[in-house]
Amino acid sequence: MSEIGAFEAKTHLPKLLQRVEAGERFVITKHSRPVAELIPFRERDSAKVRSAIDTLRAFQETHSLGGVSVRRIIEEARRY
Repeated sequence: MSEIGAFEAKTHLPKLLQRVEAGERFVITKHSRPVAELIPFRERDSAKVRSAIDTLRAFQETHSLGGVSVRRIIEEARRY
């Protein structure tokens, strides 16, 4: 993955977008610190997302926290 400065990215955005369309990825930096990633767009696979949600719900049905709520666990952990 190539790094490119923010000013250069702004100046050459059309060329960068062509390269990203071709599959390249870039990290955009500001004062040598990474601030963003320019990557090719991917469509979401709705069926895969739905399947993952259904799997998590099924897991939730078969596993418990012994009657303790997640909120209570979080609040207790914040005390320490």
